[in-house]
Amino acid sequence: MRLRLTALFLTLLMSVAHAAPAPQPVDIPLASGVLHAQLYKPEGAGPFPAVIALHGCGGLSSHSDPVLPRYRDWAERLLRAGNAVLLPDSYGSRDLGPQCRVKEMHFKARRERVIDIAASHAWLMKQSWVARNRVSLMGWANGASALLWAVRPQSAARELGPDFRAAVAFYPDCRISAGLGWSTRVPTLVLIGGNDDVSSPPACRQMVEGAHGRSALARIVVYPGADHDFDRANTQLHAVGGGNDDAVPEHGHLGTDAEARAESQRDVAQWLAR
Repeated sequence: MRLRLTALFLTLLMSVAHAAPAPQPVDIPLASGVLHAQLYKPEGAGPFPAVIALHGCGGLSSHSDPVLPRYRDWAERLLRAGNAVLLPDSYGSRDLGPQCRVKEMHFKARRERVIDIAASHAWLMKQSWVARNRVSLMGWANGASALLWAVRPQSAARELGPDFRAAVAFYPDCRISAGLGWSTRVPTLVLIGGNDDVSSPPACRQMVEGAHGRSALARIVVYPGADHDFDRANTQLHAVGGGNDDAVPEHGHLGTDAEARAESQRDVAQWLAR
């Protein structure tokens, strides 16, 4: 009996020691209102490199989880590598639900979400535990599209202090940016699946190739055979369409690609370590 109790006690200790870190809620001031965010921060005084992570059109959280598993997975991975991770909740802060299928969208990636990025950056610049010259951006889908707007030379922050160190955009919608002659002032990596029928790999390639020679470093990696959401863990490939679920795109295929997921993890680590 005593051996069983000892084994149970040791098991509980190990589970506590390996428990996933809980994010800390923070409030970031905006010109009008407050931007709610979740923060994963390493132990200690720092200074730590930081990543502002931007959710897709399905939102950051659910009723039971302040950070959805797909973003928590990346946040914990970045945290283990020594980064602080700030996840602003652009929709929840404005009492909005998922926006994937909202036709008359008054909330724009190129407007409100860029404002949120600037506010998040300004907040991080005031934290003593942040390595101010090593703050990067990372986004998925709609968040990645906002990132593309935020790193354009025309969107340069006016506050004093270092600019973003780097940016990583997972499967953004590049079609508007490609048509506007996009360029970036920040080294920017675009990651997209070759079979992505939600976003457009050809438009992203056109956008990045068109920026060569008049831009900071921009690179695109197209993972052959991978679909939209390829980096999302444990998601069987499936088609979306029909219905009224504002948390998923109107059409296309979503699902994990194990090989592309692993490659993207290596690509992101190398890009952020530049």
